[in-house]
Amino acid sequence: MASPRVFPTSHRPPLLPSSLSSKPLLTLPRFVKSPSRRRPIRSVLQFNRKPQLAGETPRIVVITSGKGGVGKTTTTANVGLSLARYGFSVVAIDADLGLRNLDLLLGLENRVNYTVVEVLNGDCRLDQALVRDKRWSNFELLCISKPRSKLPMGFGGKALEWLVDALKTRPEGSPDFIIIDCPAGIDAGFITAITPANEAVLVTTPDITALRDADRVTGLLECDGIRDIKMIVNRVRTDMIRGEDMMSVLDVQEMLGLSLLGAIPEDSEVIRSTNRGFPLVLNKPPTLAGLAFEQAAWRLVEQDSMKAVMVEEEPKKRGFFSFFGG
Repeated sequence: MASPRVFPTSHRPPLLPSSLSSKPLLTLPRFVKSPSRRRPIRSVLQFNRKPQLAGETPRIVVITSGKGGVGKTTTTANVGLSLARYGFSVVAIDADLGLRNLDLLLGLENRVNYTVVEVLNGDCRLDQALVRDKRWSNFELLCISKPRSKLPMGFGGKALEWLVDALKTRPEGSPDFIIIDCPAGIDAGFITAITPANEAVLVTTPDITALRDADRVTGLLECDGIRDIKMIVNRVRTDMIRGEDMMSVLDVQEMLGLSLLGAIPEDSEVIRSTNRGFPLVLNKPPTLAGLAFEQAAWRLVEQDSMKAVMVEEEPKKRGFFSFFGG
């Protein structure tokens, strides 16, 4: 059993009144004086046990959306590293055939020497194309191609299936998760990325353009035989939901009819982490968005989901807002 993660003592909050000490709160680690001795109180923001892996391994998950710019690659990087931190072996495949970005978000762009194209051409072995993250050795990155490179004419879903089969049978063992970062759109790149997958994570934002594309992609995934589809709602802003300028997470779930894997709040730290090649889940102390990605990864492991709840802001006001729950 993995030991619970706690935050450094430099981030301790002020002590709470004794009247609140019996209530379950998400607080940082602190020490509370007792008459006899100093007893450490460890309250962590994340789970204090390793999640139980559900389903057969390797789990092949495609992260898609249809619309570009909603956070697919950010989700792939943060969920993938969260799974690695939980102790599972992960291979993340950047399936964007022309505009790859996953290596940038992970800070591994200078270490990608070979890609799947070189593997298919016989110029290198598969293990040479896999880039192992030095921070978490059980996380590996595999890029389909280099920017502005020419792909073999026959590259498609069958080639990606061969690649996944090769990862399953490699000498060092099959990974627990193979996560495929799907390109935007529903053209040949999308069809190629979803071909070997048996479950999908649909990333969307609470705006009508992203929701229409997400609804279309859901139908295409189901037609391809992928029935296990869960949804992550990204860039949630509670202030706009209160002002009824943005759809709530509950509204999005009712429109798409999908199980909710996670709701990610809008966070300015996303831009900083992207530019630094340092995913949000590695920040200390963590941000709200980083914690939400970790919790989404936890639910992905256990094939669980969360519930969006409706909370009335004021008894006499008709405005509602939805955020996390369940």
